[in-house]
Amino acid sequence: MSVATFSPDSTIADDSIVDALKQRFGDQAVLEQSTLTGMLVLWVSREILTEALSLLRDMPEPFEMLYDLSAIDERLRANRHGLPDSAFTVFYQLMSIRRNRDVMLKVALHEDDLTLPTSVSLYPNANWYEREVWDMFGIDFRGHPHLARLLMPPTWNGHPLRKDHGARATEFDPYTLTVEGQDIEQEALRFKPEDWGMQREQGDTEFMFLNLGPNHPSAHGAFRIVLQLDGEEIIDCVPDIGYHHRGAEKMGERQSWHSYIPYTDRVDYTGGVMNNFPYILAVEKLAGIQVTERAQTIRIMMAELFRISSHLLFLGTYLQDLGAMSPVFYTFTDRQKAYEVIEAITGFRMHPAWFRIGGVAQDLPRGWDRLMQGFVDWMPARLREYERSMMENAIVRERTRHIAAYTTREALAWGVTGPNLRATGCDFDLRKQRPYSGYEQFDFEVPLGGNGDAFDRGQLRIEEMRQSLRIIQQCIDHMPAGDYKADHPLTTPPPRERMLQHIETLITHFLQVSWGPVLKPNESQQMIEATKGINSYYLTSDGNTMSYRTRIRTPSFPHLQQIPSVMRGGFVPDLIAHLGSIDFVMADVDR
Repeated sequence: MSVATFSPDSTIADDSIVDALKQRFGDQAVLEQSTLTGMLVLWVSREILTEALSLLRDMPEPFEMLYDLSAIDERLRANRHGLPDSAFTVFYQLMSIRRNRDVMLKVALHEDDLTLPTSVSLYPNANWYEREVWDMFGIDFRGHPHLARLLMPPTWNGHPLRKDHGARATEFDPYTLTVEGQDIEQEALRFKPEDWGMQREQGDTEFMFLNLGPNHPSAHGAFRIVLQLDGEEIIDCVPDIGYHHRGAEKMGERQSWHSYIPYTDRVDYTGGVMNNFPYILAVEKLAGIQVTERAQTIRIMMAELFRISSHLLFLGTYLQDLGAMSPVFYTFTDRQKAYEVIEAITGFRMHPAWFRIGGVAQDLPRGWDRLMQGFVDWMPARLREYERSMMENAIVRERTRHIAAYTTREALAWGVTGPNLRATGCDFDLRKQRPYSGYEQFDFEVPLGGNGDAFDRGQLRIEEMRQSLRIIQQCIDHMPAGDYKADHPLTTPPPRERMLQHIETLITHFLQVSWGPVLKPNESQQMIEATKGINSYYLTSDGNTMSYRTRIRTPSFPHLQQIPSVMRGGFVPDLIAHLGSIDFVMADVDR
């Protein structure tokens, strides 16, 4: 499946969408909002929401994916000129692979009536997104099959992303847990099959309910999945997340635009600077900053190096889940070689927090190209060895071929992106379709699978590492000269050599690092092709030194939601293989 290249000048395509909606619902029912998100943003009334979503999903060249669904507490927002009166706003971001376009629908809600109809019948992955909105904001979705806490504990009081909910530890009483309180929390976690529409027995068969996790080697973090079993066969299952939730979006409301950068590293903690990328690009849209070609190329080089590092971690643990112990030691050896280069350039290893508003923290050190070339020369033979000893292994093939397979259509319905989508044969990679940071200047291929099974998901990432090495080689060969940071008043922090020479730059440095730059009121969004799929930051500025609302859309969240639809009728060993093939980390899911 191929798609057209993304073009910012797509007003004709956007106009056709607006015309279709207005023709169905009338001019007064649809209001267009101008933003820096790069997509069409439309306000619609609650009464037509379901029909509008259905129209967009079923139109020629449909919006087949619900990419994101969340909300914003508008009650303290000062700059809302020209927008509908709203105490809470719920937004739906839809993606069309064929059009290579996105559209966002917004619905305004008043404080005394926080209800919307569910969209699960249109987009199955709306299930978790609606639960998250109820959990975080207290907005009810009528008709939802199981509207319950998702990220917060079942006993939690309040809705954390409301503006009147505390954001700091000092706003809460000291934490205590008595024996009685522990019993209450444990009882709240008890799984009750009836709550999920499951039967304990059927005819002469009594089903077994098995807890996998939240502490289990194959769970890849604090992740729990409850299995309904008939022997080894999985009748149904319920993923349970939230054990790793740290309030990353809430923290975005109390950190300056600059000081929030290190928090992004910890979202997908295997992705390093790849996590800085979408956040920094979204902030630069708000600030109106165009970075230099050198800064763009440095960012791409370091992001691709972390893609390789992340994929190596995936490959080793994936094979470990299948019963092979040796591969993880080999892949970790190669990751160490990558970290030696990363540390030499940034000064840190896993979480450099090295990208900056307007560029990167510092220029490349002398000898960087020799170190990077050494790694690029080392890896191809290693990848061939991994292919020969792992992916061509008869046991690996037996455990993964035609296991946990799904089609492109099913993947899009569940919001699957990245290598897991491309394993189905869908040719969609943002680096090609919507190039950012200069990716359009690079020559590389997008590996594709054919079966959408656990084997393809593993093999694909080996091919992606080869293409990342190809990109890095081009960075080494054609690194542009010039500054590593834009010459712009909102660049944070300003270049150090200028700060030491000009009092005005020193003052700017002090203000922007201690308080943060002030960005004009607007909204921006940036999507990137991260290690595990599409990652994006949707930022709302209210003309302050920090974000009014920081929405983080991560790839792992929908990937875990899809598990039951893939595993029903499978077997427990197949589930272990599938969990390994997804490539997720729980911080990326829970935020």
